[in-house]
Amino acid sequence: MRVKFIALWCVLLLAKLLLAATLQPFGDEAFYAWEARHPAWVYSDLPGLTAWMAWLGAQLGGGGVFALRLPFILLGSLLPWLVVRITRRWFGSEAGWQAGMLALLMPLGGMMGLLALPDVPMLFAALLCLDAIGMLMRRLTPLGLLQLALALAIGALAHYRFALVVLAGAAGLACAPAGRALLRQPMVWAALAVGALAWVPVLAWNLAHAGAGLGFQFVDRHPWQPQWRGLWWPLVQVLLLTPPLMWLLGQALVESWRRRRQAEPAWPLMAGLGAVAVPGFFLFGFFTDAERITFHWPLAGWLALCCVAPPVLARWRPGARRLLHAAAALGLALLMGYLALLAAPQGRAWLAGGPAYADNFSGWNEIAGAVREDLQAMPPDTVLVADNFMLAAQLRLALQRDDIRVLPHPINEKHGRAVQLADWGQVDEGAADWRGRSVLVVVEDTARPLRQRLAGYRELCQRTGGLPAPQVLNVDQGRKRFLRFALLPAADGDEGPDDCVLPALAWLEAPVRGGRLSPGDPVRGWALKPGSGVARIEVLLDGQVVARVEPALARPDVANYWSLDAGDGDRFGFVLDMPAVPGRPAGRAWLGLRLHGRDGGSETWPAQPVDWRPSGQAETGPAQGR
Repeated sequence: MRVKFIALWCVLLLAKLLLAATLQPFGDEAFYAWEARHPAWVYSDLPGLTAWMAWLGAQLGGGGVFALRLPFILLGSLLPWLVVRITRRWFGSEAGWQAGMLALLMPLGGMMGLLALPDVPMLFAALLCLDAIGMLMRRLTPLGLLQLALALAIGALAHYRFALVVLAGAAGLACAPAGRALLRQPMVWAALAVGALAWVPVLAWNLAHAGAGLGFQFVDRHPWQPQWRGLWWPLVQVLLLTPPLMWLLGQALVESWRRRRQAEPAWPLMAGLGAVAVPGFFLFGFFTDAERITFHWPLAGWLALCCVAPPVLARWRPGARRLLHAAAALGLALLMGYLALLAAPQGRAWLAGGPAYADNFSGWNEIAGAVREDLQAMPPDTVLVADNFMLAAQLRLALQRDDIRVLPHPINEKHGRAVQLADWGQVDEGAADWRGRSVLVVVEDTARPLRQRLAGYRELCQRTGGLPAPQVLNVDQGRKRFLRFALLPAADGDEGPDDCVLPALAWLEAPVRGGRLSPGDPVRGWALKPGSGVARIEVLLDGQVVARVEPALARPDVANYWSLDAGDGDRFGFVLDMPAVPGRPAGRAWLGLRLHGRDGGSETWPAQPVDWRPSGQAETGPAQGR
C-alpha cells in the first residue's frame, strides 16, 4: 500500500501542477493576489494568511497564476501525509498508508491545493491540530504543545470558519477521557491561549470596521431561517465522495460512537469531532448560505474520519474494498477530467451549452487580451475602471497594474469585498474623477441577472455622464459577456447629456434553449435599446447571418416590465420563419442575434444552443422577417 500511495501522490501532484498552469484563475484567487499587494493582518473577507501565501508565490515565481497557486499546491500535497501520520500513531503503519490512500482518492481531498484558496491552510491547520492532540493524549511533550499552538494560530489566520473546527475539536476532547485529562493540564491551556492570540488582529480589525468581516461571514450571507435546500446536502456529498467511500466514512463515524468508551483514545475523540464536523454541517446547511459554494465545508471532517476508517475497511470483503477504491478512483478521474475541460478553450466552449459551465473559470484571459489592445490604442494615462471587484482583480492579475478602479456593484457587497475596496481607495466616483483624461470602462455584463441589467446600465450612464456604443466581447457563445466603453476626456463643467443611450437587451422566446429548430419554424423574441431603439436585427446560426428582421411588433408587456419611457415606444417584438441553411448538418447549433441600434452601434447578443434539423430546402441568401 505504501508504494501505491506514493505513486498516486506523485501522479496527483503532477496533475495539479499541469492544471495550475492552464486553468484560468478563479475569481477569489485573483482577489487574494490583489490583497497580497497590500500586506495586512486582516482583510474584509478573510484573515491575512491566504494573501501572504499568494505574496510568497509571487516572490518565488513572478506574478502569474501558476506562481500564485504554487504554495497552495505544495501545502495541499502535505494533507494526505498528515492523515498517514495520524492514523499510523493509532493503528499502525499499514493502516496509515490505507488512510492516506483514502484521502488521496477522495476527489476533493486528492485535488486540494490546486486553487489558491483559504481552505488549503485551514485544512492543514485542522489536521495539524488533530495530530498534535493525538500526540498529547499519549504523552505531554513541549513539541506537541508547540505544534498545537502553531496549528491553532495557522487556522485562525486562515479563515473565520476555523472557529467551527475548534468547536469540533472541543467536542472530541470532551468525549474522550484522555481529552478531558488534557484539559486539566495548565500547559495545554497555555498552548490554547497562544493559539488564541492569532484571533486578536481579526477582532481588532472588526472593531475598527463595525464588525464588517464577522458580519459578512456569520450574519449577512446567511438567511438564518429554515430552508429545504439543506436536504440536498447528503446527495451532493455522495456525488463528491462517491457512494462507497461515503458509506465507509459514515460507518467509521458510527463505529467511533459505538467504541467511544474503549481505551484507545482515537474512537471517542473521533466520535465527538466527527459528529460536529459532518452531521453538524448537515444541520447547519438548513439555515446557512445557499447561494454560494458550500459543499467543501465538511471536508476537514471527512479527512479526519479517514484516520479511523482502516479498521472498519478491514472487515469488508475483498470485492467490496476493490469496489470502493475503483469508485473513488473513477470519481477522482472524473473531477480531473472536468478540470481539464475547463482548462482548455475547446472544453469550455463545449460545456457552454449546459449547466456544467463554470463561468468563474472562463473569459478572464479573453477580456484581459481585449483590454490590453484597447489600452494600446488610448493615451498612456487612460483610467481603467472595472464594474465589479472580481473583474478588477482578474484584470489586475493579468495586466499587472494596481491602479484599476472599481465601481459600486451588488457583488462587491455580496462577496464581502466592498469595505476592503473602500479601505484601499479603489472605489471609483465616476466622471468627477476623470476630468481631462480618457477612461476605459469594462463591464462584466453577465455578472448581473438579466432582470437587473437595465438598472445597472442606467446607473452606469448617470455615473459616467453618457455612454458611447459599447464594444462587445462574447466568450463561449456569450456565456461570459463583457462590454467596453471608451470615454473621451470630460470637459470642466460638462455634465453630460440629459438622455443616455443604453446597451441593448434581447430575448429569444422561440425556439426555447436546447429546442428543435428546422426551416420554416418561427423565430420569435424581442429586442430593445433605450435612448435610440433597435433599427434591425440579424439572426445568426453558428455566427453566420441567415435572416434579417425589424422589431415591429407591439410588446407593451416588455415596455412595462422594463419601465421604459414613453419615447422608447413599445415596438420591440419580432418574428420570422427560419430559413434553410445550405450545407449546415443536423446537430447542435448556436442561434444568436446581432442588434443594430439607430445610433450606429452594433451588439452581438449571447447565442443559445438549438437542435438544428435541416429540411433540405435551398436558400440563396438571408431571409427577411415578416
